[in-house]
Amino acid sequence: MSTPAETMDPQLARYSFQRKLDEIGKVRGRATELVSLYVSPGKQISDVMSYLRNEYAQSSNIKSRTTRKNVMWAIESLMGRVRAYKEPPANGVAFFVGSKAVGADKSEPVTFIVEPPEPLRTYLYRCDSNFFLEPLLSMVHEPDLWGLIVMDRAEVTIGLLRGKRVEALRNRQSQVPSKHGRGGQSAHRFERMIEHAAHDFFVRIGEMSNEIFLPKKEQLKGILLGGPGATKEYFYKENLLHYELQQKIVQPLFDVGYTDEYGLKELVERASQTLHGLELTEEKRLVQRLLAEVRKAETGLAAYGEVDVNRALDLGAVDTLLISEGLRRQRVTFRCTACSKEFTRTLADEEIDPILDGPCPSCGQRNVTEVSSEDFVEGLFRRAGASGAVARLVSSESEEGEMLVKGFGGIGAILRYPIAATPALRPRPPK
Repeated sequence: MSTPAETMDPQLARYSFQRKLDEIGKVRGRATELVSLYVSPGKQISDVMSYLRNEYAQSSNIKSRTTRKNVMWAIESLMGRVRAYKEPPANGVAFFVGSKAVGADKSEPVTFIVEPPEPLRTYLYRCDSNFFLEPLLSMVHEPDLWGLIVMDRAEVTIGLLRGKRVEALRNRQSQVPSKHGRGGQSAHRFERMIEHAAHDFFVRIGEMSNEIFLPKKEQLKGILLGGPGATKEYFYKENLLHYELQQKIVQPLFDVGYTDEYGLKELVERASQTLHGLELTEEKRLVQRLLAEVRKAETGLAAYGEVDVNRALDLGAVDTLLISEGLRRQRVTFRCTACSKEFTRTLADEEIDPILDGPCPSCGQRNVTEVSSEDFVEGLFRRAGASGAVARLVSSESEEGEMLVKGFGGIGAILRYPIAATPALRPRPPK
C-alpha cells in the first residue's frame, strides 16, 4: 500500500518521485506509440476528452497497422483514465500510456499516472517513441546552492556548495609583494604601492565573483566568505561585490587557514554551526558517527549491510537509519509453482528476469513466478517508521555518501543498543 503524498516523509517523497521518473524514462516504444498527456490544474476534463476523441479519429490514418493499433489502444485507455476525474488534482496530473518494446518484435502495455509535487503550467499531448518527461524533470529540485570565497592578499579560490558537493570554479594568484626588502625607495611610498596592488586584486576578486554568482543569484541561498587574517573583513567592508550579492554574504565571516580548494572545504566545515541544518554537515556528522561506532567492534552501536540492518530493524534496535539515495533495488518475493516454496531477494530491476527464468533454489525446477515486490528504500523507510527509528537519505555525491556505498553497501544504522553481528554475511568496513 502506498503512502499518501501529503503524509509521506519529504525525503521519501522526493526519492519516490525521482524513482518513478527513472522508471518511466527507461520505457521505449518500437515506433511513435507512447502517449504522454499533461493536464494542468483548472483544465476542463470535457475539453481533454474532446481533444482525445479527435486524436483517436486522426490516429486511424496511421499507415503501420501495428503502430495504429497500439496508438489507438493507448488513446482509448487514456480516455478511460481521464474520465475517472471530475476535475484535475490541485497540481494537475500526467498520464503516460503506450506499448513498451520487449524484444523479438513484441511489446506490452504500460500505464503510469503521476501527480506532480508542483503545479503543471501547461496542457500537453505528445505521441513519440519515448515518454515526454521534461515538465516533470524540471520539478526535481536542484540541491541548495551556496557561493564560496576563500581569500587573502596572495590567493583566492571561488566555488559553489551544491547540495553536498563542493565545486572549485576559479583560483587566482596575486602579484602583491609581501613586504619591502629593497633600498632606494621610501618605505611609506612602497607600502602605498602594496596597498594599491592589494586593492586592485580585491577588485578583481569582486569581478570574478560577480561573473560566477550573478547568473545564479536567484538560486543562491547565500555566500560564505572566509580566509586567514583580516583581508576578508576589508573585502566585505569595501562592498566590492554586486549589491545583490553583497546582501547574500553570511555573517559572521569565517577564519580558515587555506585559500585553495582545501580552503573551500574548510570553509564549509567552519560554517556548519552558523548554517544550522545544512544538509551536508548533518550527513557528515551521521556517517562519521557510524564509522566511529563501527570501529568500537563488539561494543559499537552500529550495523551495516542488508543482513545486519534488517535484523536490527526486526529487533527494534535502530535509532537512525542511513540509506544511500542512489539505491535502486526491489525487494521481490518469488514462488515456485512446482514445490510451492517461496523465497525473497533484494535485486536491481535487471536482475529480476534472470530469477524468473532460472531454477527454483529448493527443487531446481524452472517454475518460478513473482508474488510481490516493494521498492527497497521505501520498505526501509516504512520499517524504520514502524519501529520509531529516524530514516535519512544520504547523497551519493559527498565523500561520506561514497563511503556509505563503497564500504557498507549503501545502508547503515546507528543503534540504540549493541547487538551481535553476523560477520560472515556483512561487508568489510572501510579502513
